Amino acid sequence: MNFNILSKYSEVPSNNSELSTMPIAIIGAGPVGLAAAAHLVAKNEKFLLIESGPSVGNNILTWGHVRLFSSWQFNIDKVAMQLLQENGWLAPVMKRLPYGKNIVEDYLIPLANLPQIKPFIKLDSTVMAISKNGLDKMKNAKRDEQSFVLYVEKEGQTERIEARAIIDATGTWGQPNPVNADNVWTKQEKLLASKITYGIPDITGESRSKFEHKRVAVVGGGHSAINTILELATLEGTEIVWILRKNRVEDAYGGEALDALPARGQLGSRIHQLVDNGRISTHTPFLIHQVIDEGNSLTIHGTTKGEGTTIHHIDEIIANTGSRPDFNFLREIRLDIDSATESISKLAPLIDPNLHSCGTVRPHGETELRQPEKNFYIVGMKSYGRAPTFLMATGYEQVRSVVAHLTGDLEAAKRVELDLPETGVCSTNLLTKNSCC
Repeated sequence: MNFNILSKYSEVPSNNSELSTMPIAIIGAGPVGLAAAAHLVAKNEKFLLIESGPSVGNNILTWGHVRLFSSWQFNIDKVAMQLLQENGWLAPVMKRLPYGKNIVEDYLIPLANLPQIKPFIKLDSTVMAISKNGLDKMKNAKRDEQSFVLYVEKEGQTERIEARAIIDATGTWGQPNPVNADNVWTKQEKLLASKITYGIPDITGESRSKFEHKRVAVVGGGHSAINTILELATLEGTEIVWILRKNRVEDAYGGEALDALPARGQLGSRIHQLVDNGRISTHTPFLIHQVIDEGNSLTIHGTTKGEGTTIHHIDEIIANTGSRPDFNFLREIRLDIDSATESISKLAPLIDPNLHSCGTVRPHGETELRQPEKNFYIVGMKSYGRAPTFLMATGYEQVRSVVAHLTGDLEAAKRVELDLPETGVCSTNLLTKNSCC
């Protein structure tokens, strides 16, 4: 591996008087990372946006076939929209529900191509580690006065980049939870990667042949699992096995006709009907302990109410078991992370999914996101850790507040500018094909 320390962003010596001349590094070119870039442009602040994938919105493209629950108006950052419109961009119809690919193609790519942003994006570049210049994690002396150092790998070469502040917007999508009920990744499960699909596959599109005429197990009890099952139910000759940890399958239906959001209630009613009609074989509460490859099929071993149970002859597994944040490259950064949710500690009581839905999380900003490491922030879905209650609009409010603080506008940093309907925006139309929060 070659090592290059002479990047144009690391030529300036990292002493206190020169920190202000260094860029603010944003990691992750998804909606929240690009919104941070837009806000920094509006503040005339130097920045560098680093993305591990070959395109902005790379993670979203893996579920580009999925329609969001929320309309365009809640998925576009206001400052980003202003920059786009100043450059001749035509906004989509705000009340329509976009697919994931629409978010990337009609919003993120035009935003990334703006002349104020495009020159400062590094694609196919992975941040391997972050530290403080010349200091390990244990050293206190003049720590706040030193720049951050990012070790960025691209095409086998490692570049050392200095920054005065860091906004980590890497999300959690690339780190799914295992099917193992103890939430432990085993070597055995990793070896089954070809037969276990994590996330939201394009079941009626490019992945149809993988699941049609197969016996498919869906693991999970949330909306992603329900939408996966509704898609599988449209395939010819597909047998569906639904594995949940919930005590009763009825617990997954929600309020149905009594739901405050009618469309969400209708989703529960649809899955309820499929179960009652015998279209789906349900196993609940079922705790998976082991998945064994028998050659021609998979066998799932687990327990139901303390009794050993086995499910035979599974061809494919779809895991809708949530995701988790990656802190490996932050080992040298001082963090304050909640031990249960793996979210920012101050956010934990605000976002606990046992207490809050995505429509009841109150707005928050720089104060709650502040870390022990000065000028280091985790924003977007990663700031919520394992909690599934994150909204894109919340991420936009986060970066607005953080950028205001980093650029000296302390009054704006403390303001609350998030505007959501009283019921939230995570379920505006679940009857639409491939819907997702």
